[in-house]
Amino acid sequence: MPKTIPTPRQEPVLIAISDPDDPRIEAYRAVKERDLLGRQHRFIAEGEVVLRVLLRQSRFKIESLLLGEGRVEGLNDALHSLPSEVPVYIANRQVMDAIVGFPIHRGILAIAKRPVMPPVEALVAGLPEKALVVVMVGLANHDNVGGIFRNAAAFGADAVLLDQETCDPLYRKAIRVSVGGALVVPFTRAPSADVLVQALEGASFEVIALSPSGKEVLSEVQPARRTALLLGAEGPGLPPELMARTRTVSIPMSGGFDSLNVATTSGIALHHLTRGR
Repeated sequence: MPKTIPTPRQEPVLIAISDPDDPRIEAYRAVKERDLLGRQHRFIAEGEVVLRVLLRQSRFKIESLLLGEGRVEGLNDALHSLPSEVPVYIANRQVMDAIVGFPIHRGILAIAKRPVMPPVEALVAGLPEKALVVVMVGLANHDNVGGIFRNAAAFGADAVLLDQETCDPLYRKAIRVSVGGALVVPFTRAPSADVLVQALEGASFEVIALSPSGKEVLSEVQPARRTALLLGAEGPGLPPELMARTRTVSIPMSGGFDSLNVATTSGIALHHLTRGR
């Protein structure tokens, strides 16, 4: 048998940064403020777990890394999987904190390019015959959005759809809370929840709206071949006109307490809807 010649591992390009004002790390400067203002079709991934998830996703192009000095050795295997043209900037704790504008305890940041989001009709059309989709309407809390993406990834949802009022799942905190789930599950936006529901109905999805006032009980619901789970913001919930055109479902609670956290609710519902998959 011919001998298998192992592919040589690429040596990462390590660049020491000693000056917080070094122009090469401009993209990492004042992270919190620029998270809110946007960073020209790019996003920041933070922490080792998220970085390793990012490295496995071919749809994201990583542009650079910024690491604390003590994090390089533990990431040696991950760094060798980077394309050779991706620079890895290394800084001590004081310099790194000065760059990002706050104490960055994890010591691991990456800048990646946002992919172009497809039209909702195109994303839905490309889903398998048996599919599960999560739909978020009016969710403005990054923790909740991140938690729902984490559950969607854990239970194998095929896609997540967002209306215009739902916050950015590639916001640094949302990605971190999702433990990288926001990088795993395909997602896109539409101008309104009505457009999302219309696209799903046109693709033969049964749309289930989760609400404390739902007419059916979740435990008695048998998921269809193609099911979409509709989630609204805590407090206002889903718009009445949206619930009027969908199948409404509730999760019974004791003592008349009718308000689970929406991310927790999504986990319960996704577990039920995927039991037979």
